[in-house]
Amino acid sequence: MSTIRVLIVEDDPIIGEDIHDMLTNVDYSVVSVAYSKTEAIKVINDEQPDLVLLDINLDGDFEGFEVAEHINKTRRIPFLYLTSYSGKEILERAKPTMPMGYIVKPFNEEELYSNIEVALYNFSKFVLPTEFQIETINSKINTPLTQKEFETLKGLYHGKTNRQLAESQFVSVNTVKTHIKNIYEKMGTHTRLETIAQINSLLGY
Repeated sequence: MSTIRVLIVEDDPIIGEDIHDMLTNVDYSVVSVAYSKTEAIKVINDEQPDLVLLDINLDGDFEGFEVAEHINKTRRIPFLYLTSYSGKEILERAKPTMPMGYIVKPFNEEELYSNIEVALYNFSKFVLPTEFQIETINSKINTPLTQKEFETLKGLYHGKTNRQLAESQFVSVNTVKTHIKNIYEKMGTHTRLETIAQINSLLGY
């Protein structure tokens, strides 16, 4: 529950499975692999993933753009395009949909991980105020966060993984998971992006 939850939208089952393996190797949780526009939209609505990896060309058409439009209209979720196309025409169609990244196939695990990390960081800056203080947050929730929990919350804001949070705070991953569990309980949230949205709401953004 405390890991970053990713939806893969890819109409090639073999590629989808490869991406699934890459993500689980670097500590992400895959909520589903969707093979069509309809399936992708259903998973986005039902599962509320933290991030979407979105193939542009679904079933021989550029339906990935339609999934992106749905995300922009209904959810504040970062997404990255995965595509074999790098031509100017496709790029011009992609840019107005405001993806957090554009990854050209084929790619390796390191490329995927680095693009996701940058996307999560940039998205957190895009949706959140640049600064927030523990006193401000605690004045707006019933049970106050401890200083350690607030430090973890700031790490979530910066898009850090559990492992990165543990290293920066010199604690175990299990301790970080406990902090995140407490944050969710105190803020009435269930996922990282839901927590970001809750901070946004509390601070009036």
